[in-house]
Amino acid sequence: MAEATKRYAVVTGGNKGIGFETCRQLALNGVTVVLTSRDEKRGLEAVHKLKESGLSDLVLFHQLDVTDPASIASLADFIKATFGKLDILVNNAGILGATGDADTIRTSAFNEEGEITWNTMVTQTYELTEECLETNYYGAKRMVEALNTLLQLSRSPTIVNVSSFMGKLKEIPNEWAQGVLTDAESLTEEKLDEVLSEFLKDFKEGSLEAKGWPAYTSAYIVSKAVLNAYTRILAKKYPSFCINCLCPGYVNTDINFHLGPLTAEESAKRVLRLALLPSGGPSGLFFTKNEVTPF
Repeated sequence: MAEATKRYAVVTGGNKGIGFETCRQLALNGVTVVLTSRDEKRGLEAVHKLKESGLSDLVLFHQLDVTDPASIASLADFIKATFGKLDILVNNAGILGATGDADTIRTSAFNEEGEITWNTMVTQTYELTEECLETNYYGAKRMVEALNTLLQLSRSPTIVNVSSFMGKLKEIPNEWAQGVLTDAESLTEEKLDEVLSEFLKDFKEGSLEAKGWPAYTSAYIVSKAVLNAYTRILAKKYPSFCINCLCPGYVNTDINFHLGPLTAEESAKRVLRLALLPSGGPSGLFFTKNEVTPF
């Protein structure tokens, strides 16, 4: 019986920031966690750090690149052989899809009104844009597709997609894309592919602003909006699962050049809350500050 009640979780991008703190807090709540990281050395160092804090029996490491199907398949095989099931999947791995000098951004990113002037601080390329979509959306999708059969063996299968307030539909002026992503009843994975395909075409043609797409950090915004829409699709597809997305808050992490006021520990508590929702809990929703928010 004790074996049957044990819970197992996977956290992508678990070697630092929100992912690392989520692993720690899950383990503190008695959940056995597979901390994954694209960089094996950093992942092993993160696990060692957690084990030194007294969580030696509850944290394991497995290398994972969410853009590589073979890497994901290796993880799925490991989970099946080691645990025989999965209870919680936290899709946390994500990138900005743009580059900038961190020191310059931290000292010069704010205008006189106190707003961040990302447009003058970061550079986005087509290659970075593709990588961002592959990581933030398609990476999460690949994880779900590879692990859903193991999740179905759980008494309380749960998926948490770590998103952002930047992925709210109001951030995408493109009326066609906004219309597709707003229509929850008609959403399909194929329609999400169409949105991303059109976005990439317009990016390549240099017509982002003319076509009503976000002008800067555009890949990040669009990828998170599509991830949110995918969350709604999943909730309908797997009614016995508890599947939600959330904005963990504006956190002091690498992805925003450490401009956020929240600590990773504070934001991970919000992730943890959704990860530990009981069976039959809310599903298909977007949370900000622990409250349901419009998409």
